[in-house]
Amino acid sequence: MTLSLKELGDHVAAAFPEEVSAVAIGHGELVVIARRAAILRVLAFLRDDARCLFAMLVDISGVDYPDRVERFEIVYNLVSLKHNQRIRVKVMTDEEQPVASCVGLYPAASWYERETWDLFGVFFTDHPDLRRLLTDYGFEGHPMRKDFPLTGYVELRYDEDQKRVVYEPVRLKQEFRTFDFLSPWEAMTPQLPGDEKAKGGGGAP
Repeated sequence: MTLSLKELGDHVAAAFPEEVSAVAIGHGELVVIARRAAILRVLAFLRDDARCLFAMLVDISGVDYPDRVERFEIVYNLVSLKHNQRIRVKVMTDEEQPVASCVGLYPAASWYERETWDLFGVFFTDHPDLRRLLTDYGFEGHPMRKDFPLTGYVELRYDEDQKRVVYEPVRLKQEFRTFDFLSPWEAMTPQLPGDEKAKGGGGAP
């Protein structure tokens, strides 16, 4: 029997009273926040329990909240084909604490975890082949972090003289400007220039 989202959330919370810190329903989907140390137990339960059967891992992604102590959310999206339901599982971590790899539970997690490591720098323990996936060899940093510069650190291009691809530090064509917000063109004011003409009645209706 397919459970409602609330019943399913209560079922998961009852199974993990210490390991699940919160259960909520948002935008028509069930969200479960699990403790980092329990992520494999929670995922195994969601996959194997008869009232869950979330056998398909859709993806794993990261979210960066730099102001938080544990700045990263690792998000697992699961689907139960048996019950036609979705669930989103989240764990929190920081730049130092690793998250256990779930490749043993969901083989499809391999590339998703590699992508999350590459873009956010979150390390997954016991991953069979944790290396960069989207960035180039020797790339420094993790480009989806909020503190990563939009310009990056280096650029690559094909050099016609050397007949090869070369890496160079990023050089901006224009210096960064310091905005003082004194000019009306740099900041919105309650009254735009020219508005005072309409108050005198001399302007067009």
